[in-house]
Amino acid sequence: MKQREPSAVFAQRVVEGVDDAGARETIVIWIERKPGALWAVGRAVNPQHRRSEEPRRDDYVFEGYELEDAVEQANATLEDDTSVSAADGHAGDAQPFARDELLKPLERWFFGH
Repeated sequence: MKQREPSAVFAQRVVEGVDDAGARETIVIWIERKPGALWAVGRAVNPQHRRSEEPRRDDYVFEGYELEDAVEQANATLEDDTSVSAADGHAGDAQPFARDELLKPLERWFFGH
């Protein structure tokens, strides 16, 4: 039986903000490579309060086969969250995701280095 290919997170950003009640919240956005050559973009709110580090099914905002599409969706999600955070008075400095930052980890992951 063939062993299942594991997922791998290649890049992530953290946005600090406040929720509707004014409590601090942490938003984590990531780009992941899933089995079957599938790229995924995830977004989790306050993952540090969860029982498991495993993403939930509803954490994923994108799944597809094109790296460019994943980067575009991740940046749109990041921009939305940083805009809301800035409007709430929490200026963030999360840099946009870049295709190039994913290529080195992809190469290491693909070739097992």
